[in-house]
Amino acid sequence: MKAILPRAFATIALVLLALAGARQAVAGPFEVAITPSRFELGSKPGGRVGQSLTIFNVGTGQTDVAIRTLDWSYTPEGSVSYHEELRPGSCRPWVTLERRTLRVAPRGRASLRFQIDVPADAKRIECRFMLAVEGAQPAYQVQMDGTGAQLSLPVNGRIAVAVYLSVDGATPKLEVREVSVANVGGKRTPVITVANTGDAHARLEGSLEAVTPAGQKLELVPEGTPVLPGQTRTLPFSVRGEPNQRPPELVLPLKVNGQLDWSQGSFKIATEFK
Repeated sequence: MKAILPRAFATIALVLLALAGARQAVAGPFEVAITPSRFELGSKPGGRVGQSLTIFNVGTGQTDVAIRTLDWSYTPEGSVSYHEELRPGSCRPWVTLERRTLRVAPRGRASLRFQIDVPADAKRIECRFMLAVEGAQPAYQVQMDGTGAQLSLPVNGRIAVAVYLSVDGATPKLEVREVSVANVGGKRTPVITVANTGDAHARLEGSLEAVTPAGQKLELVPEGTPVLPGQTRTLPFSVRGEPNQRPPELVLPLKVNGQLDWSQGSFKIATEFK
């Protein structure tokens, strides 16, 4: 039976053709989708939390995947790094995976359960880790080196699903520091700078209604990436477009008004981006 994919799933990862100039790829692609795209959970010290991850094989061939946990770090500039070694304060030792590998039939699905056992003496923190779903067998690409010899290089796929566990009521606390215009990718772009002085991550949601000097109405949405505890991040706005259509171009000046939400509150914004 053909699997029906829910609307909220992690980005499909195909074979990663990251090696420029590859002439040939051997072995099947990594054609996987995952739901949910992230977990946001809570627990008291001494608690136990169990959840399930669903893995979809959207390809026509059988897929073997490997699952493991990773630590990760995220810079205020939005760059993520994955760490196989345990980082200071890592909560990965609390995590138990039901299994380390799964075989998913063509157009099929499989579920993976995982469990988090929070120590009784755990302090108030936000436990964060990634569930990495990877191709168990890498594809190989044939590439020419500088001497003309052929090199067979492994290429793998990965989808990383973030897990956030608030322990003993860890919560974010967002503050708006500035709403302004900044150079983003070489273009003047409306941005909002927020600081998180709490002890858990937060995200901005909602939208602002924008009006151009010609009277055209647009909807601006902030970048939805996380603001980790202790971070101050500058998040750009983009224009929300219709499904399957290119969004309208963002041109200044713009008068904006609206409300941006986060898990513990909201911010009312009324300003002009010049």
